[in-house]
Amino acid sequence: MSASTPSASPDPSMLHDLVSAALKAGADAAEAATARRASLAVGVRNTALEEVEREESTDLGLRVFIGKRQATVSSSDLSDATRGRLVERAIAMARLAPEDPYASLAPEELLAHGPHADLDLYDSTDRSAEQLEAAAVAAEAAAMAVPGVSRSEGGDSSWMSSEWQLVTSHGFVGNYRGSVFSVGAGVIAEKDGAMERGGESRSLRHFSDLPSPEEIGQKAGERAVARVGARKIASTTAPVIFENRIATQVLSPLLGAISGPSIARGSSFLKDKLNELVLPQRMDLVDDPFRVRGQGSTPFDDEGVRVEKRNLVEDGRLTTWLLNTSSAAQLGMTSTGHASRGLVGPSGVSAHNVHLTAGEGNLDDLMASAGTGLLITSMFGPSLNGNTGDWSAGVSGFWFENGERAYPVSEVTVAGNLIELYARLQRAGDLEFRNAFNVPSLLFDKVAIAGK
Repeated sequence: MSASTPSASPDPSMLHDLVSAALKAGADAAEAATARRASLAVGVRNTALEEVEREESTDLGLRVFIGKRQATVSSSDLSDATRGRLVERAIAMARLAPEDPYASLAPEELLAHGPHADLDLYDSTDRSAEQLEAAAVAAEAAAMAVPGVSRSEGGDSSWMSSEWQLVTSHGFVGNYRGSVFSVGAGVIAEKDGAMERGGESRSLRHFSDLPSPEEIGQKAGERAVARVGARKIASTTAPVIFENRIATQVLSPLLGAISGPSIARGSSFLKDKLNELVLPQRMDLVDDPFRVRGQGSTPFDDEGVRVEKRNLVEDGRLTTWLLNTSSAAQLGMTSTGHASRGLVGPSGVSAHNVHLTAGEGNLDDLMASAGTGLLITSMFGPSLNGNTGDWSAGVSGFWFENGERAYPVSEVTVAGNLIELYARLQRAGDLEFRNAFNVPSLLFDKVAIAGK
């Protein structure tokens, strides 16, 4: 079997049979799903092969409902005997489970009956272990060739394919598959005994969309070299800019704060903000499940509900919660098609492809408008009080003066309340669609900076 040719998909009739068996055994409703995955990943260090990981798995999940009681079971054994035991176990567990007044399949009228949109999420390009190793070596070599780079932290390349099938007792049948190809490298630059890390990686649905390994490696080396000579700075309050590559980490708490389960628990700093301004006017936060080749694209959510493109924030105003069937019932609302689940346990929620609409100008223009401040290019250890929105993170980047980068800085913490920070957000026009969540570079005019 070739590297990127996964094993055959399970026969959909198996899921129909499993659901029928659950109903005959006493379930009032049921759903069955399979998750199939195949992957191959190669890592190198100093051009030598360091690791090869190969995975192939097909897992089966069954969720049953008896009244307002539910239970889920799963197995990687798809044999007839095991499927029979799954049904018996699920029914027994459901009968003993506590009642959940909000437990149910998705309303039938919300289901995404086919045919489903072709989102071009799957690329059948064959990538052998030897080809992946060659790409990893090329990325590492390009990074090491950048003057000032002293050692490698490794290169890597991988391929992954997945497929999801779902069948429910109230008539939903759906499946889709996707692929991901990736290349990355990390290196260390050194000068006068001071060392700094830098890296770059890209993951995309189609192999042909990936930048070359050499381009990725060169970017990794340049980032490391640019960081050499980083200084500590004194604590202050100043404008702070988050580079577009990492600025999503500032806005991602907003998505968590508008998730239906958080709102239903009352544990969100945005729980009273529906239909109110949460971002400056003329800014939209768009969720688009139909982006062709998008990493968060899907023709239906994980409960089989229709999905749609929508503005989560429109003209600065919060328009919706992210709802699955359960949280929608708790809040007296309708599912928004954001259910996300594995094969075990009830659904959670997640967004699809999200982006903040672009402003004008580029990163240099943001620095010019701010004058003097901190440009953040990496972040680690963010901390959030989900109830209040108080937020902090360790960061590194560059101090800039008169709109120009002056010197690299490290060992810095930035902090603030996200409700207040979001209200003062300014954005550049450098939006790039790299991942499932993308935003342009962001400027906040006044942020507390803790240094030495």
